Amino acid sequence: MMKCLFVSCQMQNAGLGNMKSNIGLDAVLFLLLFLNHLSNVTELTDILRARTLPDNGVKDADDIGNFFPDLVWSIRDFYLSLERDGQLMTADEYLQNSLKMKKGSDQRTQSFNLPRLCIQKFFPTRKCFVFDSPTHQKKISQLETLKEDDLSFQFVQQMAEFSSHIFNKSKIKTLPGGIKVNGPCLENLVRTYVNAISSRDLPCMENAVMTLAQRENAAAIKRALSHYDQLMGQKVQLPTETLQELVNLHRSSEGEAIEIFKKNSFKDEDQSFQKELQTLLDAKQNDICKKNEKASSDCCSALLQDIFGPLEEAVKQGLYSKPGGHNLYLQKTKELMTKYHQQPRKGIQAEEALQKYLKSKESVRNAVLQTDHALTAKEKEMEEARVKAEAAKAEAENAVVIHRQMQQMMEEKERLHQQQIRQMEIEIANILAQQHRNLAHLLQERGDMIPQAHITRFHDQIQHLHRASDSCSIL
Repeated sequence: MMKCLFVSCQMQNAGLGNMKSNIGLDAVLFLLLFLNHLSNVTELTDILRARTLPDNGVKDADDIGNFFPDLVWSIRDFYLSLERDGQLMTADEYLQNSLKMKKGSDQRTQSFNLPRLCIQKFFPTRKCFVFDSPTHQKKISQLETLKEDDLSFQFVQQMAEFSSHIFNKSKIKTLPGGIKVNGPCLENLVRTYVNAISSRDLPCMENAVMTLAQRENAAAIKRALSHYDQLMGQKVQLPTETLQELVNLHRSSEGEAIEIFKKNSFKDEDQSFQKELQTLLDAKQNDICKKNEKASSDCCSALLQDIFGPLEEAVKQGLYSKPGGHNLYLQKTKELMTKYHQQPRKGIQAEEALQKYLKSKESVRNAVLQTDHALTAKEKEMEEARVKAEAAKAEAENAVVIHRQMQQMMEEKERLHQQQIRQMEIEIANILAQQHRNLAHLLQERGDMIPQAHITRFHDQIQHLHRASDSCSIL
């Protein structure tokens, strides 16, 4: 916001300080052209109290001119000669010459001097620009559509000087203490002054600045918080994998928000508003941390239900209600826990959510364990009975086998014995036959020569063999 008051007027029949005009006309020109009665400004000293600040450099608190802007007076359609007593002068000299007061105390002289006195008192820094007619009289009605080439060269040059002064020389509007004022700040100041005057209060510059600080800093806080929310909304994707990730994003956004506040803050000398902003940012951090925890908890709950749901259904269907079912249940749970840990972006509640879920399923695990124990004990009893029955059966079968083997051995022994008897009978029969043949042959050859005792003994041997043969038959 430039600290500059523009006053523009159009030259008519007379100029400021024109020797051909009378004093009354000059006074009327000043009064009409400058805020329609500039002399009323003197009344501001009765209602506007400018309380000086320690560092504003103002020594006289009643010097209201120190708070007024620079005055830029522009005169268009200027056709007078810038000279006095035959000497050329500048537009500024023309203005200064026009502001000279006359000596005298009569009413007419006072009326002449009053507007000039007001300008000199309230606007110590003054600048004057004069402008020729922008174009020929016939083209004035087309001024809005004319191109720069259609304008008077002198007018274009004068406008360039005017623009250069406004943009390069005009000071930024400031309040006591060097506080720069922008458009919204000026609006708030004006509202404060007008409201005070309208309510017949005594406007105070210090109070106005404090009020302005309240409004501007409150707006700066709001702008900073809005920027923080925007950044966090763009950067943060809940749930974050770790708390540190969220803290880093918060700190980055917090830093930018504080910078936004500092750029837009106004006279926050004790940093009370910045501290308020910090408190609000801390509250936002706590809030987003809670949201992050909830988002993580919700995500983990859904993931746990998705992963462990089939296991819960299998338990309901009794698939683990069998001997050894508990070990199978634990093995499956471990597999599903590994699958859960492998899932990304579960957030900071991942482990806590898992432990809570497992704790909530302890009753199910215990039921599976009890069923396993009960069925295992019954199965053990049945197994022992089965083993005993199988042992008895095996023993009986073994006895049958042994009996069969003994019988087979006896039968085999009997067969061998009979075979031996038959063999002996055959051998004895062969011997008897051979003995008969030998005896017959001997008797035939030497019957008369063999003693009777030998023949008798030989017959006895043959009889003995017959008896032996009979004995084998009996066996």
